[in-house]
Amino acid sequence: VQLVESGGGLVQPGGSLRLSCAASGFTFSSFSSNDMSWYRQAPGKERELVTTITSGGSRINYADSAKGRFTISRDNAKKTVYLQMNSLKPEDTAVYYCKRVPRRPGDPEYWGQGTQVTVSS
Repeated sequence: VQLVESGGGLVQPGGSLRLSCAASGFTFSSFSSNDMSWYRQAPGKERELVTTITSGGSRINYADSAKGRFTISRDNAKKTVYLQMNSLKPEDTAVYYCKRVPRRPGDPEYWGQGTQVTVSS
């Protein structure tokens, strides 16, 4: 089972990117029943939570840094979660990771390998 992120790249300040996180090897239930999160890690900094979407997509939380600019969504039929990032700033530069959130203590965590986002002119 694995999560594979894509969609990163180099973008100018003010630009947009759409990241995707595709789950493979998961059953439909094992994807659709779990909350999904996006994290990011900038050079020299700790990994930080950006946003989380509940299993059915009804509740979403954003870090203050992402509010109003980023939008998380999911398509359970495609076993994919997305992160639409608008009005990008240089401080958004980081490796972005998706994570399948464990439902119960002791359940395994699954992380993708990350995709690099660089915001620079």
